[in-house]
Amino acid sequence: MKSNVTMKDIAKELNVSIVTVSKALGGKEGVGEELKKKIVECADKMGYRLNSLARSMKEGYSYNVGVIVSEKFVGPPQAFYPLFYQYISQSLGEQGYSMIIQVLSLQDEENLVLPRAYSESKIDGLIVLGQISLPYAQLLQSCEIPIVLLDFYDERIDIDSVVSDNFCGSYEITSILIKSGHRDIAFIGDIYATSSIQDRFLGYYKALLESGIKLREEYIINDRDKEGRYIELAFPDKMPTAFVCNNDVVAYNLILKLREMGFNVPDDCSVVGFDNSVHSVISSPQITTMGVNLEEMGKTAGKFIVNKIRKENKRYGKVTIKENIYQRESVKSLVKINERLT
Repeated sequence: MKSNVTMKDIAKELNVSIVTVSKALGGKEGVGEELKKKIVECADKMGYRLNSLARSMKEGYSYNVGVIVSEKFVGPPQAFYPLFYQYISQSLGEQGYSMIIQVLSLQDEENLVLPRAYSESKIDGLIVLGQISLPYAQLLQSCEIPIVLLDFYDERIDIDSVVSDNFCGSYEITSILIKSGHRDIAFIGDIYATSSIQDRFLGYYKALLESGIKLREEYIINDRDKEGRYIELAFPDKMPTAFVCNNDVVAYNLILKLREMGFNVPDDCSVVGFDNSVHSVISSPQITTMGVNLEEMGKTAGKFIVNKIRKENKRYGKVTIKENIYQRESVKSLVKINERLT
């Protein structure tokens, strides 16, 4: 008998979806009684340990909330997400809850393996920090547990989320460049990677449209591979006068790269970032950036998950948290220069 049998193994054995197996084993609606019985019997035969979360929720609370973050958002290049932990923990602590953190490996995400803390009935609710794949999000949605997404949303799934106002923030910071006289403005970020980057790109695009600036395909510069690792930037033949970066780490690295290429920031190129992370202030020059309110986002997610645990039908939808601009030294005004040229 195979050890550590997963829902994926059961689904493959019966030629059904993993979501169907999850619903059947969790006692949820949407699976016929005959198929449900067949799935339960198969799980028992294969040695799968049935989850006891539904029963334990009736008997009492564990007073633990799980926080999972994908492996691609963990490590030295990712200075943003670890800052959330203290605010989530503080919010949960004020409400009598503890936090259990688990890094979701790329393999477990691909194979649709549920978090261990959930499988072992150690948590009453779950906060998902950062982007996960749609199939994995759909699997979590089928679980008998309250869930809140943090810094990520997808309209194709029905899970409450807390996000920063990425669209408006990027629109505002791009508008600063346009008001400073810039017309050749590039966007750096993989627009297929996360919902946050997509919204930041769309905010950038809206600012261009309103100013009559044509979007140039070569000015959309990818910054990472499919695993989330940063890659070498490929610059267009005609260098932009300004760059909108999807985060401060990218902006920081861009300034270093431009310096290697013989460009000075902001004299030759202006650069703006996003997040107001430590990279924006250790950079030389310091980076003009849009500050994400990590504290309010983390504490809001903590309050929401506990309310959902205590009130079964509590719903919030997608909640956006406003940001603030921090204007520093990385943007040069071209207004007077443009006036002289005309």
